[in-house]
Amino acid sequence: MKYQEAIIEELLTTAFQDETLRNAYYEAAQEKMFKKGDLLLEQGQICRYCYTLLSGAVRGFYLKDGREITTSFCFASDVVMSLESATRLTPSPESFEVLEDSLVEVVSVEKLTQLRAQFPVLEKVWTLSMEAYAIWLEERLASLQFATAKERYELLLERYPQIVRNVQLSHIASYLGITLETLSRIRAKG
Repeated sequence: MKYQEAIIEELLTTAFQDETLRNAYYEAAQEKMFKKGDLLLEQGQICRYCYTLLSGAVRGFYLKDGREITTSFCFASDVVMSLESATRLTPSPESFEVLEDSLVEVVSVEKLTQLRAQFPVLEKVWTLSMEAYAIWLEERLASLQFATAKERYELLLERYPQIVRNVQLSHIASYLGITLETLSRIRAKG
């Protein structure tokens, strides 16, 4: 577990022992089941909700010239949202598709902002989450710029060992920026 994630987990465990915070949060949050193929957010919509996966899998993708370009995968405990859309209240440049039936905790961005203002520990969790996201983006950018296709695949398996069981190979190839044929060759040499 990475540094920020470990601190976030510890902070949340302690924070949710506070009955006032716990009650306020669960008053705002709803658990919902989403089916495989559902869209949590569609490109062009404004992101008004923050989704936390309790179980299941989601992918983020852009639609460009009729092709879906996969940009991210999310699994249990991951947060799913278009930060740009939620922050700027602009149409989301990406969509988020449920890859398998998933249990998701849903909180409106507006209510989450209020909770962060009311409970400083939630603001600290938000800051650490943004740090973790920024680090992930830096790592992703560096891997796309400097790693070979095989190295990118190995990094993906290291981060998400379950991915080949949960995700179509075409989505993995798109995420890695390679063709399905190249991915097949990499996997065959395994």
